[in-house]
Amino acid sequence: MPKKEYFDPKTNEFPYPEDTASHYLEVKKNMGIAFDKNYPFVDFSKGMKFKRIMLYIIITLIVFPMTYIRLGLKVENRKNLRKYRHLIKNGIITCSNHVHLWDYLAIMSLAWPKLTNVLVWDKNINGEMGGLMRLVGGIPIPLDDIAGQQRQLDDVKELLNRGGWLQIYPEASMWEYYRPIRPFKVGTSYYAIKNNKPILPLAFSYRKPNWLRRVIFRQKAVFTLNVGEPMWSNPDLPFDKAKEELTIRLHDEVAHLAHLTPEENMYEPIYNNSKRIDYYTDTYGVGYKGSH
Repeated sequence: MPKKEYFDPKTNEFPYPEDTASHYLEVKKNMGIAFDKNYPFVDFSKGMKFKRIMLYIIITLIVFPMTYIRLGLKVENRKNLRKYRHLIKNGIITCSNHVHLWDYLAIMSLAWPKLTNVLVWDKNINGEMGGLMRLVGGIPIPLDDIAGQQRQLDDVKELLNRGGWLQIYPEASMWEYYRPIRPFKVGTSYYAIKNNKPILPLAFSYRKPNWLRRVIFRQKAVFTLNVGEPMWSNPDLPFDKAKEELTIRLHDEVAHLAHLTPEENMYEPIYNNSKRIDYYTDTYGVGYKGSH
């Protein structure tokens, strides 16, 4: 697709935080769930599988078509899923930028009929949408419990060894309609190296909406989901160096898939308490969906 078709919404409606990994949507409910060694981070039970399949039927028939309409979604290089289906069958990690409340639905539809899982902020699982998030594959990231962290790693390992699909957002938070690719945390590479699995990079880019979407529905942009090729860590490097090197390559590839040059992207590849770069405005929306 010619580059001229790619588009930057450049919106200041959303209160993007100063820290590039921070959230701005507020979770109002706290279920009090303890993400410790006894918590089933991945529920492999037959009951959960049955409930997920039932929900998936509804999502496939109703929600996926709505997602394509709502996002104006197009997929580039879907052929890579067929090309590397043997890798995907044996367990795959995908990563992408996080730019819309519905972008995980787009990834779920991309993986169909394979069920997907996704690493999520632990507050989301404890919040008002926690039950639904679990049914669509949400795996909380435990921050304050070492034994819980080890249990989560063990569950993810089993998931991938069973041929699962694990989506990770290495920017660590959602910033709607944000074009630059923010710095990546190294966790995606950590999971890939520890489990000897490839990472399939994905990227959401934008197109300018047509008159109807722009004027009638006030839509800022429509979306393209770009599918890359699998990436592996360098086996000749020690673990910490391999983790950093793979993260840098992933960041560069996601930016490339989003049709951004290094000069356009601006951000360093690895998160280091990184701060927002105001590349088009220093005024952001106030009061949007629980901004604080």
